[in-house]
Amino acid sequence: MSPAPASAEDAWWAAPQNRAAALRRAVEDLAAAFPGQYAGAPEFLQRLDALDKRITAAQGDDLKAAADELTALQREALLANPLLDFDRLLLVRRAEGSMGLPQNWQGNCSLPRAGYDNEIAVLSPVRPDGALTTLHKPEKDIMVGDVDLHFDGEKMLFSMIGSHNRWQIWEMNADGSGLRQVTSGEYPDVDNYDPCYLPDDRIIFGSTGVFHGVPCVGGSDTVANLFRMDADGGNMRQLSFDQDHNWCPTPLANGRVLYSRWEYSDTPHYFSRILFSMNPDGTNQAEYYGSNSYWPNSLFYARPIPGHPTEVVAIVTGHHGVARMGELVLFDPAQGRKEGGGVIQRIPGFGKPVEPAIVDQLVDNSWPKFLHPYPLSGKYFLVSCKPSPESPWGLYLTDVFDNLVLIKELPGQALLEPVPLRKTQRPPVVPDRVKPDTDKATVYIADIYRGEGLRGVPRGVVKSLRVFEIYYGYPKMGGHINIGIEGPWDVHRILGTVPVLEDGSAYFKIPANIPVALQPLDAQGRAVQLMRSWFVGMPGEAVSCIGCHEKQNETPPAAPTLAVQQAPVDITPWNGPARGFSFKRDVQPVLDRHCVGCHDDAAAEKNPDVPNLSPQDKNGWNNFTKSYIALHPYVRRPGPESDYHLLPPMDFGANTSQLIQMLEKGHYGVKVPPEDMDRLCTWIDLNVPDHGTWSEHTAIPENFHQRRLEMRTKYAGRPEDPEVIPELDPGSRVYQAPPQENQAEQKPVKAEGWPFNAKAAAARQAEAGAEARRTVDLGDGVSLELALVPAGRFVMGAPEGFPDETPQAEAAVDASFYMGVTEVTNAQYARFDPAHNSGFIDQQSKDHTTPGYPAQAPENPVIRVSWTRAMAFCAWLSEQTGLECTLPTEAEWEWACRAGSSQPFWYGNLDTDFAPFANLADESIRLLAVSGVNPQPIPKPSPFEDFLPKDPRFNDGQRIVSPVRLYQPNPWGLHDMHGNVAEWTLSLYQPYPYAADDGRNDPAAEGRRVARGGSWFDRPKRAQAGSRLGYESWQPVYDVGFRVLVRAPKDAKLAANH
Repeated sequence: MSPAPASAEDAWWAAPQNRAAALRRAVEDLAAAFPGQYAGAPEFLQRLDALDKRITAAQGDDLKAAADELTALQREALLANPLLDFDRLLLVRRAEGSMGLPQNWQGNCSLPRAGYDNEIAVLSPVRPDGALTTLHKPEKDIMVGDVDLHFDGEKMLFSMIGSHNRWQIWEMNADGSGLRQVTSGEYPDVDNYDPCYLPDDRIIFGSTGVFHGVPCVGGSDTVANLFRMDADGGNMRQLSFDQDHNWCPTPLANGRVLYSRWEYSDTPHYFSRILFSMNPDGTNQAEYYGSNSYWPNSLFYARPIPGHPTEVVAIVTGHHGVARMGELVLFDPAQGRKEGGGVIQRIPGFGKPVEPAIVDQLVDNSWPKFLHPYPLSGKYFLVSCKPSPESPWGLYLTDVFDNLVLIKELPGQALLEPVPLRKTQRPPVVPDRVKPDTDKATVYIADIYRGEGLRGVPRGVVKSLRVFEIYYGYPKMGGHINIGIEGPWDVHRILGTVPVLEDGSAYFKIPANIPVALQPLDAQGRAVQLMRSWFVGMPGEAVSCIGCHEKQNETPPAAPTLAVQQAPVDITPWNGPARGFSFKRDVQPVLDRHCVGCHDDAAAEKNPDVPNLSPQDKNGWNNFTKSYIALHPYVRRPGPESDYHLLPPMDFGANTSQLIQMLEKGHYGVKVPPEDMDRLCTWIDLNVPDHGTWSEHTAIPENFHQRRLEMRTKYAGRPEDPEVIPELDPGSRVYQAPPQENQAEQKPVKAEGWPFNAKAAAARQAEAGAEARRTVDLGDGVSLELALVPAGRFVMGAPEGFPDETPQAEAAVDASFYMGVTEVTNAQYARFDPAHNSGFIDQQSKDHTTPGYPAQAPENPVIRVSWTRAMAFCAWLSEQTGLECTLPTEAEWEWACRAGSSQPFWYGNLDTDFAPFANLADESIRLLAVSGVNPQPIPKPSPFEDFLPKDPRFNDGQRIVSPVRLYQPNPWGLHDMHGNVAEWTLSLYQPYPYAADDGRNDPAAEGRRVARGGSWFDRPKRAQAGSRLGYESWQPVYDVGFRVLVRAPKDAKLAANH
């Protein structure tokens, strides 16, 4: 990014020395590329040598004179480029006062209908002294633009206001004759614009006939998706089915179509305009560049590089800030498709790296600014450019060598959309693959385990796929808090499930022409990964992919998979017909059966901390179901805008939600059967929606619903009405009281010599016969400090906790050991795995300008490390030191945590102010209730905004995970045994009473493993010395880390810490 220069001459690239070097690079390149056509190169270089010497020695007026001569030489030498082998340049002239550039969240449909002084014109010759000749100047002050020249150079398409004062597609001959409106213009409420010719002479264009509203502005702007029509305007058909705009379609050399797609299905909307490509019939829609990437925020006006199979040039810009204009960047997706992985160069920027940045107003202060690039080759480009804030928008020849040569500018005018007026190579015609007589497509997945999406997930975990449709909002409605609270942008219509076979393959049918998302499910029907995007199958299309977020250049399995050896299967409906998932219809029956006996009006009135889950006649805040408002705080989900990077598997898994954890741990004897647990987990996996239709949130404005149905029936063959609520059989809604289990009252369990106070704990540590502290050198200035934990016996378990934390039992720790003074930090873990990233803590609300709250600080405890990887770290540490390093068993962990205390915490009980001792869910959690651009804490949030469970009596000063050692250690010198992050133990998650010899501490055994101690996200009851949670051993968890236990004699590599 280059700061704004006072003038074009003041820019770094315009300094005479830099311009001389840039000119030399270009002349030498042209001489090598066109030896027979660029004959003036020796003379140009000779003159440049002389000028270079003068520039080096000159000052003042002499330097200015030399610089002016350099400008003249630069223009002469570079306008002699053999690639400029045409004498007419097509362009749009428009008065700068009304540039006609929609904001980056808009299309032409949002522009003023009048107030423009503009024309389609021809510059000839293509030189500064060339003359402009008008081809078409509208009779009225309406805008004309989006010009697309036919391959034969004899005619062109463009956008202009037409029938019903709406945008329409127009065509005229290259001499300005034969003007005609191509689109029929039959609809008074539909805009059509942004056209391009296809190789078979059909036309692709954007149309608002989908009747979607732009969600992030509450539907105040309307959305255009891509349609196709014949050359005469007939046989119109919808091709794309996207939540938000499609922009800038253009043909690729292979006959496919390149375009921009804006999507934010529960991802940050500032950063998610992606380059896509598809066949001209809409089949094989696929990412071209930028999925799961914060940079570039937006890609506009992309065009393919002539003669290259994959390179494109595009304008990179932000979300807010300047409209459509930005930096000129050359990409090659064959080198990479994420962030800066496929960047060849920014222009100007020869030899300079491109560092992707996460910034909303990405290019506001970057100069020069560009629009509408037209590549002559992979090195030379025609472009509309504004070199400095004071410069007009002129036409320039630029190149990868940092030259910027003015071709034409006019004071007060913008010269835009340069295209050589000549014949070009027609791409090959890709035959249609659509079968209009069917309303189905098929999907084939070769191996769900291939790709980054399920990295680390063992084979056999995924048993099926959930299939659901994303149903978008209407004009003049919609947003991030309409379908749910901290939930999805759109209605999620659940279609059902399909099986995944033993080899990871799947083959199934889906409805054509609707946006579909998939979720891989485990044996319990819980999502292992979230697809925060969608795909679409055209009628009769065979959609295929290799795996889950695999790279596009991966090759499919050579051997036939199990799935292709059978016919594609139909979707198995989920508890009834396809419908929008609804809390009232799909979750409330579960609450009625299992919860309302205790969680009712009377209980909530008596104790406000008890959520009222009973059905109510009227909705509550913002027209949400009252029981939904009460229950959703206990559920973790990505919300409207989660980290746009690919999530780790199960990062928002249902088992990370307190609701599911409470039920699985045993909540007052409630036993939820699998079919009802499936309803709860499906709700969570679908991002916790309340409403299953848009009209349940609020009345759909005007006639938009009727018009959408009409248009999708006619142009997409989808006559069904997603707003219709089907008849469902929810099963019995009679409350079923949990069974009364006759359990004998547990007799008090005692351990000799326990409990003991802090003074006695220190004495025991001193009597253990070794140094109380030792340090392991991890290299590069990083060390791991250990504290001695003496042997002993204690009573294990938490009678104040959950049922899975009882019954208590006496436990013995037979040998002293050393334990990490702190949880393993990011810096320490990086010595083992430098590629690991603890990522971000999710941020609420929308308008995110970052991925979330960073958790990767060196002194923060490492998180999102699975039990398997934690054990791998211990194995690595053992190899490095010769010591026996491992994770503590549950008994060892609890013994070390308690340090002699029999209370719930080493420092006290559930009512003790934990602020000096632990980072738990406290008053600081209120700071997570945020709003606004770059969301900031709401000064006085309402309960509906500040909903996360917390203990507001205390304030530990940290709203999320914090650096280690901020809080006082326990008597054995161990910090953060309660809170901050939970910690993996060696033990399997098995019922109590605890027995060390029952196989639960076998590291080779399969099953869930126990995490102890609670985290910053947990209230005190969930973070006691006896608190325990079970997670899959391969699962990286957002608030779980680990600390090391060392069973080792003295060693040279384990030195006393002085």
